[in-house]
Amino acid sequence: MAILVTGGLGYIGSHTVVELLNNDFEVVIVDDLSNSEKFILNNIEEVSGKKPIFYPFDLRRKELLSQVFEAHNIEGCINFAAFKAVGESQEKPLEYYENNLFSLINILQEFKTRNVSNFIFSSSCTVYGQADQMPIDENTPLKMPESVYGKTKQMGEEILKDFALANQKKITLLRYFNPIGAHPSAKLGELPIGVPNNLVPYVMQTAAKIREKLSIWGDDYPTEDGTAVRDYIYVVDLAKAHVAALKKLIDSKEETVIDIYNLGTGKGSSVLEVVKAFESANNVDVPYQICDRRAGDITIAYANADKAEKELNWKADTSLEEALRTTWQWQKYLETR
Repeated sequence: MAILVTGGLGYIGSHTVVELLNNDFEVVIVDDLSNSEKFILNNIEEVSGKKPIFYPFDLRRKELLSQVFEAHNIEGCINFAAFKAVGESQEKPLEYYENNLFSLINILQEFKTRNVSNFIFSSSCTVYGQADQMPIDENTPLKMPESVYGKTKQMGEEILKDFALANQKKITLLRYFNPIGAHPSAKLGELPIGVPNNLVPYVMQTAAKIREKLSIWGDDYPTEDGTAVRDYIYVVDLAKAHVAALKKLIDSKEETVIDIYNLGTGKGSSVLEVVKAFESANNVDVPYQICDRRAGDITIAYANADKAEKELNWKADTSLEEALRTTWQWQKYLETR
């Protein structure tokens, strides 16, 4: 039995593949390398001691996806394949809707045709929009997200719920907050293509003098220091949650399952707090400039992840400083390649 991991050479995907291999799952990766690089495959093998099967193609190519299902006895799927930049999604809405939703539908069609279950969806806290109360739990009402990226995640969730109910399938929706950090080996981490869209990679590249200054998008939010607040979760903790969720799905005797979990630390940190923590953890300077707010961004979001702790026996327990330390080690590794 194999687990299909789409986008498995990407940031969260590669860390999750390592955790799956460490738990003796056979892993089949499909990744078009649009947001990753081939050397990550070799690094996964170095870190885990096992080599996953890899297919380099776009999931919108239905005929190639069918061939993968023909070649392997797929028991489940963890779907990471998606464009993910909030700002870019506002500029390229059609590309985001097509890529993020068509690829999902193609996988589900294979699930239906071949009677496969156990699907885990890489969702996002953006489905809550700007929540009225903090912390955000799974019962917090969903709002129309501010960004096109967030809308694709919310639409993906609805597609999966309808699919599970109509076809008696088992699915889990994992709503991430903000993943950061790198593998302790320093051989896996976030690898932005071009100018980073997420905060921590931009901080990392600024500290490394690849970027002249960090752009902080707004200092007039109604927060303690005026900058936006997010829940930053260490990527390895996040990856382990996927394995726990997958095992729960596989072990479930119910024909139809729709599980939803928030994955976060339960603590919010502002942009400036992250910058200062990065400087402190790594003894480096991060020059920055304040810019206008960025379209699609919300003010504050942090999780209540009690449900995941109770039902998955999982908890994010890595500190912000430690996660940021691993980020800098990853940057040093990249400089030696």
